[in-house]
Amino acid sequence: MEKTQKEYYLREQMKAIQKELGDKDGKGGEVEELRTRIEESEMPENVSEKALKELARYEKVPASSAESSVIRNYIEWLTTIPWSEETTDRLDLDHAEKVLNEDHFGLEKVKERVLEHLAVQKLTDSLRGPILCLTGPPGVGKTSLAKSIARSLEREFVRISLGGVRDEAEIRGHRRTYVGAMPGKMIQGMKKLVS
Repeated sequence: MEKTQKEYYLREQMKAIQKELGDKDGKGGEVEELRTRIEESEMPENVSEKALKELARYEKVPASSAESSVIRNYIEWLTTIPWSEETTDRLDLDHAEKVLNEDHFGLEKVKERVLEHLAVQKLTDSLRGPILCLTGPPGVGKTSLAKSIARSLEREFVRISLGGVRDEAEIRGHRRTYVGAMPGKMIQGMKKLVS
């Protein structure tokens, strides 16, 4: 408790000094804005600790440094991820069959396999299990089938194209040490759902 009170007191002193210097909207304001965004983002405790540690580093690094922008970008990505949002699957096989039949004519074997997968998922009530992998040449309906599956489960759908990906870092995400480092396609897709 004493440590947090001391930090609060020192921050208030720093705000007063910045206000006297006329730097009220400088890095101090940015730091406080990022701190409130971290607290409001409902991220897990271990991630929140890491974000606050990075924020402390950001506070100490000069604004003109390239590292400053890397740290800020990292913190902003952490706060924009929908940590507490999740969807519950609607594992109704009759509804799923109806949606698949509405969206796709034919493809009986594929639709039957999808329904088998959903039935097993409903019985086991677990996220673990085999993953459906749709393969084939362009234009045969892989994406539209995936959209139909998502619609039948009442899940959000984000299409991530991996065609033309030359570097695994585009999928996994770049190391933060690089200037202009970006998270991977999965995290970008999650952010796209929120915005």
